[in-house]
Amino acid sequence: MFKGSMVAIVTPFKNGKLDEKAFEHLIEWHIKEGTHGIVPCGTTGEASTLDYEEHYKVIEIAVKVVNKRIPVIVGTGSNSTEEAIMITKKAEQLGADAALIVTPYYNKPTQEGLYRHFKTIASSTGLPIILYNVPGRTSVNLLPSTVARLAEIPQIMGIKEATGDMKQVSEIIRLCGDKITVLSGDDFTNLTLLALGGKGAISVTANICPGDMAELFNAWERGDIAKARQLHYKLEPINKVMFIETNPIPVKTALSMIGKIAEEFRLPLCEMSQSNKEKLAEVLRNAGLIK
Repeated sequence: MFKGSMVAIVTPFKNGKLDEKAFEHLIEWHIKEGTHGIVPCGTTGEASTLDYEEHYKVIEIAVKVVNKRIPVIVGTGSNSTEEAIMITKKAEQLGADAALIVTPYYNKPTQEGLYRHFKTIASSTGLPIILYNVPGRTSVNLLPSTVARLAEIPQIMGIKEATGDMKQVSEIIRLCGDKITVLSGDDFTNLTLLALGGKGAISVTANICPGDMAELFNAWERGDIAKARQLHYKLEPINKVMFIETNPIPVKTALSMIGKIAEEFRLPLCEMSQSNKEKLAEVLRNAGLIK
């Protein structure tokens, strides 16, 4: 169910508010380009600066526009277990297909605390759960041994692995086998992760190159390794420049350059430095995305 290129979709703003029309147009564009899943309200969707009403509105729009054509996997994580349960239950009521739940940030729980956090959330909802491990954001690493324990819970079906550590990915797959679907959380690891037995990516780069990113996974699935490799190298400069500043600053700036959304962020995020914006524009020009 959860495989291929799933876009960690941005949340467009206009004059400080959610730009509903731009968001709807982005989703339709992704479906037309072959994206395999929509993932709103994650890191790239600036979930940390959405209030509850906005968070739920983004979910509502995504579910309505997608209309069951592809999965909608909604970010519902928090560093409070009770808050994560509340948001996850609401996402379930709104018709989401799965919940993406990040490891708790700031409080730095132990591995046992992480296990209990996810187990408690899983017991509160009927939604499939995808774990989200991104130590660079949360200061805690969900270890393979803990993932293996969590994989025994039927509700927990996948993990977005954003450590960039292929040794860790390999160990998760070795320990869990088919009990859990491993997804890339760093676009530079997409092809390597497939080779290890992963099934796809929750992708930042897919925001601006949805067709190429979807085709990379399609090519791999049909056994066209040469095509998948060619697309990997084609996308590599874009993958790199997407993190020239804090995500989602570069990807939202890129989307504004290609005319999809307004260049607008919420504090504490702000516009790119001019020098980095020039570097970004050069990469987009070389890729034929802007003139």
